[in-house]
Parts: sequence; C-alpha cells; structure tokens
Amino acid sequence: MTDYGHDLIFGTFITPPSRHARDVVGLAQLTERAGLDLVTVMDHPYQPELLDAWTLLSYLAARTERVRLSGYVLNLPSRPPAVLARSAASLDLLSSGRVELGLGPGDTFAAEAVAASGGAQRTPAQAVTALGEAIDIIRGIWDASAPGLFRLDGEHYRISGAQRGPRPAHDISIWVPAAGPRMRHLAGRKADGWISGGLWMTDVPRELAHGNRVIDQAAAENGRDPRQIRRVFDFAGTSGADGRGFAHGFPGQWAEQLLPLAIEHGVSVFILAGDDPRTIERWGREAAPALREAVTRERAEPGAARPVPRA
Repeated sequence: MTDYGHDLIFGTFITPPSRHARDVVGLAQLTERAGLDLVTVMDHPYQPELLDAWTLLSYLAARTERVRLSGYVLNLPSRPPAVLARSAASLDLLSSGRVELGLGPGDTFAAEAVAASGGAQRTPAQAVTALGEAIDIIRGIWDASAPGLFRLDGEHYRISGAQRGPRPAHDISIWVPAAGPRMRHLAGRKADGWISGGLWMTDVPRELAHGNRVIDQAAAENGRDPRQIRRVFDFAGTSGADGRGFAHGFPGQWAEQLLPLAIEHGVSVFILAGDDPRTIERWGREAAPALREAVTRERAEPGAARPVPRA
C-alpha cells in the first residue's frame, strides 16, 4: 500500500471545440459551481477545430473565481519554454495563484502536424530530453530571486542569458504524462506530478503500482522524496443505473471504486474526462465529497500516511 498523504484535488477534463466556445466556458463554470477544484483542457494547437488552450485558460481565469486551471497537457514542441514560463507566471499572478502546468513532450502521432505549423519535430527519445530541459528552463525563469541571468546550453534549447521572472503567485506544479520508462524516470527526477493516463490503462491497479515503483526509485536516486510527486488519474465516468465497469453507475459506486487508488496507489488528483453537464455536477456534488470523506476516514486509521506540505 502506498498513500503519499497529499490533499485531494478533484477536477474535470474538458474538450474545447471552437464551434462551441460558449459551451466550453459553461462547463468550466459548472465545474466550479459543483464544488470541484480543477479545470483542465486539452492542447492541440495544430488543430483549428479546437480552441487554443492558452487563450482559453486565460479567458477562463477571468470567468471563474476559485477553481484551478491547467492545460492537460500543453504541447511543448509548439510552445517555447521560456515564453511559457512567463505566460504561466503572469496568469498565476492575474488569477491569484490558480494555475498549474500540465506539460507534455508532444504526441508522436501528431509530429507531422506540429512540424507543419512550425513546431519542433523530434524522436520519442529526443522529446523526453527536450521536456527535461524545458522543465529546467521554466523553473529557472520562475526563480526571480536567483542571482544573475538564466542560462542553459542543452541539446534542444539554448538560453544564453535570459532575465528571470516574474515569480508566480504560488509554487506552480509541473505535471507530466508518463506511460513509458523514459518519461517515468523523468517524472521521478524533475516533475511535481505524474499524469498516469488512467483513460488508457487496461489493468489500473497493476499499471499504477508499476509506475509508482519506477518513479519512486528515480526520485530516490536523484535525492528526492517520492512523496513530493503527486499522482494524477483521469477516468471517463458515467452516472446512471448501470453499474457495470469502472466508474460507472451511481456516484457512490465511483467513490468505492476510486478509494483504493488513493489509499493503495497514492493517487491524489482525480480528473473526470467528459463534457456531460449532469455527470460533472454529480461528480462534484456527490462522488467527490464521498471519496474525500472515505479517504479522510481511512487516513485516520493507525499507521496511515502523513500529509505532505505541497500545493
């Protein structure tokens, strides 16, 4: 059993079609009204049928008051990391500390589309290296109190003397998706969170356990406490009388099925993927509170994990 002790975060993963822009805003506002903590949106800047993620996040920050916001995940090959660092810090300041940063190396299947729009085209191994360099750049830009200009001479990025800042309003977390060993090692070395990709898992407990082992080992080998790294899990739930399958049925059943992921596999961020308003509302008003209560009850037992002081 592995419970890293983090406070729980519940959110949504919203599809942002450009033809239904107002509906996208409405789903984000519904996420907030339902009591959830986080709105995430996909980022495919080479697809004109989708809203640009960063523009959308900026607009949502102005149309919401409490909920956190993140790309899920931002496409690194299309976004220079130094510029992204300042964009994230600026939006975090404007939104009173409500930005988190989901950042990915770019999907292999979209490499040609990214290149056609002017982005970098890389092999999978190169993409992982570039993501590691980007994380260093972003954190270096955010560290406004460090002496001197920021420099990095990497394989994919060269920063020859950039001004640091602005500093974000809070310590923005960088979450990365990691299905393979290279990305999981990177998550353990440098990231604040592992997006485990529950939507694509065929054996959720087994794959979470294996991923945790790889990430924890990589973290320990690099002098990090594995508890510093959040575990993020996305799922497609449906509410209704048919309770067959994972995260299907009534919201109380969701809580029962998701509870072991928190207590036994360390998941602390649960993200519902889907655009159905009724399901989002039931997730926020019924299932998420039931799961939070169940985790609190389990953690009160002797020997339970101690909370980690991390945003």
